[in-house]
Amino acid sequence: MTAEAGKIFREAWISGVGKHYPGEPKAGYVAPWDDTPEWERQSAGAVYQLVADLLRSSEGAARLLTRVQKGQFVAACWTAQIHLRIENPKPSYVAAWEDLPVWQREVDADIFEAIERTERTS
Repeated sequence: MTAEAGKIFREAWISGVGKHYPGEPKAGYVAPWDDTPEWERQSAGAVYQLVADLLRSSEGAARLLTRVQKGQFVAACWTAQIHLRIENPKPSYVAAWEDLPVWQREVDADIFEAIERTERTS
């Protein structure tokens, strides 16, 4: 896992927040990579790698996932990273898919699709 993978994840997150978040997002939501906490950087890189692994190991079948399924995959991978890196996380950090705000679901799907585009061209 490289820092570059984490940066791609983070850029997709920031772009998605700009597109889908209602109103003015919290500063932490759009903080640049260099201002992102280390645990978040590590998590971003790990989730990127998990999505990339799915894309590679599915021999193209992952392209058949719906946008919702793509978002769910990113959300589940992120939740696992939260459990790995934060002791007793706030419930909102580990909320079930159906409990996430719509904007966040859309951002998660955007992240999957950004990784998909990156992996297709690499």
